[in-house]
Amino acid sequence: MALRLLSRRTLGSRILSYRASLHSHATSFGFQQVKEEEKSKLVGNVFTNVASSYDIMNDVMSAGLHRLWKERLVGKLSPFAGMKHLDVAGGTGDVAFRIFDAVNSVKRRALRKVDEASLEETQIYVCDINPNMLNVGKQRAADRGLRDNKSLVWVEGDAEALSFDDNSMDGYTIAFGIRNVTHIEKALAEAYRVLKRGGRFLCLELSHVDIPVFKELYDLYSFQVIPNLGELIAGDRDSYQYLVESVRRFPPQERFAKMIGDAGFEKVEYENLVGGVVAIHSAIKL
Repeated sequence: MALRLLSRRTLGSRILSYRASLHSHATSFGFQQVKEEEKSKLVGNVFTNVASSYDIMNDVMSAGLHRLWKERLVGKLSPFAGMKHLDVAGGTGDVAFRIFDAVNSVKRRALRKVDEASLEETQIYVCDINPNMLNVGKQRAADRGLRDNKSLVWVEGDAEALSFDDNSMDGYTIAFGIRNVTHIEKALAEAYRVLKRGGRFLCLELSHVDIPVFKELYDLYSFQVIPNLGELIAGDRDSYQYLVESVRRFPPQERFAKMIGDAGFEKVEYENLVGGVVAIHSAIKL
């Protein structure tokens, strides 16, 4: 009887352990393995720490090139007056402001004979899971005289569980954000869900360099220089160590393109910039 009771206890322990594993899978946080439910909190802490210096560090780390990369991203989007656009993980507004400026440019308005009513109907939703990043964006909007502009809508939300309706967006962008989500597949599925038929998906992300000598130099810069810059400028070495590691854990360009296709998108393409330091993936919901 005692032996049988022991077996039941052992079996019960194994069942509990198995059930726990169903709800607590491991995932990567940089080069660390952490429980899935812990990752979002850890990533949240990173961006809370770097929010106030995020744009300055982007300028320093990329020698200002991130501005050109984002212009390229918006150029591929081809914004238009009256569009409903969702920019995810874009709390500081860097991409959203560029889309807003493109829609409102005098030249574009003249070419398309845009009326004021169409401009007023334009809505650019800036969605970010981190309220500190959104606060930076709102302050930047205020500095631009756009505090009360109805075309810019600031939303605290999760890329994996968006609060927007099905088939409600003309465009979706995410810049330097998708590698930080816990489940990339869920974020892609949500992007597909909220886009209208014909809607454009665009992702700008730090990626993988395959050119041998350049790769060695890039790795040296990433692991030796960037964390030191983070400590010097932002007073936070660990957050930038994570950001560097998270890039190496992100799927290579071809694999990520396949993931986009698996989510249902068509016409999946990508463009490498600076030898693959960054890549812009694009696709359409047909």
